[in-house]
Amino acid sequence: MWYDYRFRAYPNRTGITAEAERHIDIHRQAYNHTRYEYNTLDTDEDNIGSAYQHQKRLTEWKDEWPVFKEVHSKALQKTVERFYNNLSSLSDKKEQGYKVGELQWKSPREYQSMTYSQSGFELKNTSGQTATLWLSKIGDIPIRYHRSLPDNADIKEVTLKKETTGEWYVTFGLEVEDTALPEKPDVDDLDVEDCVGVDLGIQNYIYTSDGDSVDWLDLSDEYDRLRREQRSLSRKEHGSNNWANQRREVAKGKRRIKRKVEDFQHKLSMWLVRTYDAVFVEDLDASGMLQQRGNARNKQDAAWRGFIEMLEYKGDLYGTHVVQVDPAGTTKECAECGVKTEKPLWVREHSCPSCGFKVDRDANASYNVLSRGLEQLGKGHAKVTPVETATAVETDGGRSSSVPASRVIETGSLGA
Repeated sequence: MWYDYRFRAYPNRTGITAEAERHIDIHRQAYNHTRYEYNTLDTDEDNIGSAYQHQKRLTEWKDEWPVFKEVHSKALQKTVERFYNNLSSLSDKKEQGYKVGELQWKSPREYQSMTYSQSGFELKNTSGQTATLWLSKIGDIPIRYHRSLPDNADIKEVTLKKETTGEWYVTFGLEVEDTALPEKPDVDDLDVEDCVGVDLGIQNYIYTSDGDSVDWLDLSDEYDRLRREQRSLSRKEHGSNNWANQRREVAKGKRRIKRKVEDFQHKLSMWLVRTYDAVFVEDLDASGMLQQRGNARNKQDAAWRGFIEMLEYKGDLYGTHVVQVDPAGTTKECAECGVKTEKPLWVREHSCPSCGFKVDRDANASYNVLSRGLEQLGKGHAKVTPVETATAVETDGGRSSSVPASRVIETGSLGA
């Protein structure tokens, strides 16, 4: 399996910041030239049309433009591959019905990273909290080695990136053998009590079939601060030093919000995969939801697709089944009898006109997610155990509990 480990880098400590920036700019030129040749040359006659074919032209590039000899050859091949990966992503979006244009020329501000693949790098001095990354033709870069790489992992790629905040980061692409990962429980041995359905909701960030809910993360202060920084940026002269400095402040504000959301999601997903043997979650079309009318910013803050991906890879790490189910009708369908009932968003209680089953709207959806997940694994239908409250309360009474998002952030888990 493939995992990414990210570390803060400090090229300024060894005086190679300018050299790293120069190398990245050479790779930017290579990317733009790949785009130019793809758009102008004949696919059949000039060895273009795929990354493998286009990489054969690199020898000619180096003869004509010696600057390309100054960067590592494997990294240069990866830059050509990067263009074709972007092209493939664009093609996939087009097939899905999105309106797409063409890949654009990259300016220096838009291209701020480079990747070494297979060779040209070495990780050294990893005994303490700092380590050293050696990159071919650049030199040694100190990194904050805040966690060790797995012993059974092979470093396949190294990406050096300068963020818009001015900070540098190194990402290691690791390949870990599946045999080194814990085995997931056999489906036939799964106990329904150790399985959970998770509804990604509106009133709560998540609501589980066990009656637990987690509130939304309050980012109002962070957004107020970001708006102030953006207003200040709008008053600066574009391109001036003050404008550049203020742009970094805006980038830091956006980064602060992103980090809080990711930290919240990491801790929440960790709690789920360590508590249950199987986690069932809705397969939401997050991009489609963002295009609908409504509060798109809150939906984006939820970052549900990223949360689901975290659940999946952590399920592999900790031996937990993570299954995505069809989300259509989970709220409308009665978890007791299956009859569908239309209800607007402001109606927070499910009341079935057919069987009289009453329960919190999100709880009903989580029961349906659990049932669909069990059926998908071939375990049959879940038996509904209704939660008595229409709005979740704290853990001192009944089975339902509501956990503030701040508690997840402060303690690192729901059980602390």
